[in-house]
Amino acid sequence: MNTVERLRELGTSTWLDDLSRQRIATGNLEAVKREKSVVGVTTNPAIFASAMSTGSAYDEQIQQLRASGASPDEAVYAMSIDDVRDACDIFQDIYDATDGLDGRVSIEVDPRYAHDEAKTIAQAKELWARVGKPNAMIKIPATDASLPAVTAALAAGISVNVTLIFSVERYREVIRAYKEGIRQAAANGHDVSTIHSVASFFVSRMDTEVDARLEQIATSEALALRGKAGVANAQLAYRLFLEEFSSLDDLPAGANVQRPLWASTGVKNPEYPATLYVSELAGPNTVNTMPESTIDATLASDSLHGDTLSASADDAQKTFDAITAAGIDLSDVVRVLEQEGVDKFVDAWQELLNSMSEKLQ
Repeated sequence: MNTVERLRELGTSTWLDDLSRQRIATGNLEAVKREKSVVGVTTNPAIFASAMSTGSAYDEQIQQLRASGASPDEAVYAMSIDDVRDACDIFQDIYDATDGLDGRVSIEVDPRYAHDEAKTIAQAKELWARVGKPNAMIKIPATDASLPAVTAALAAGISVNVTLIFSVERYREVIRAYKEGIRQAAANGHDVSTIHSVASFFVSRMDTEVDARLEQIATSEALALRGKAGVANAQLAYRLFLEEFSSLDDLPAGANVQRPLWASTGVKNPEYPATLYVSELAGPNTVNTMPESTIDATLASDSLHGDTLSASADDAQKTFDAITAAGIDLSDVVRVLEQEGVDKFVDAWQELLNSMSEKLQ
């Protein structure tokens, strides 16, 4: 049993945070699934921007789209949807074997719609229909404007990956949106046992922002807290998950829990262990979506030391209290991260559209 399989024994599914036409066409995605025990895939605008802006894997389809008069937006989504659909086929066996829990492939709504509820809802429904696979997941950001879209998508029977979560307070709102969506789905006649959702909690970016502020304070107490905020934040989120989903009595019969998903789990600081956000966030009913480099580091390591989530909340709270006492305004940290998260995806998407416009010309 390799380390990723042992992680699964602890309750954490490993999903690959990457997708490209080249991975699919060369058989690499199938090999990663088989050889590295990966059971799902996530994508985002930055991932597709990287995939479509390099190499020649998309050239033939771009020529076809050029001939049909497609706009850059239409071309990008046509190619993204094809990739996600093909990846769904590759992971269909895992979806079947796990009754829909894993084998999932996520595709994100246009990040420029993050503050537009109506456009987010419309595109979520469009993407779900166009991918046309039960193991797809539609990624919707956890912004104020998009949370009602999360509820509406779930109510329409769509499985949703709620992304860009940086705080426990926001996560509480995401859970509320999920539960209301599932109740509406049942009222609309959907089989709620087929609807799955994950809540993507971003980890390493929290450390990047908090560490920079701790280094400005520069006391020995502050510097000793570097590299601890991300894990503590996620562990506190897991405590809320346990509180909210210890019973499903407030949900329709057959409803699933909304699993926490640890995102942004590649370390940004090379001084930290490559598996920091893996070994310290292992536990029941969770997903860890990793870049392949982190998957490889996990496979090469023996860093797991049991369930590090279920009984972690007290120590995590002490860490957060110490960070606050050191002079860090965590509310401001979250505000900055939420805005940066949307802005980075918008920038990546716009760069992709600009590049696609040139290629279509």
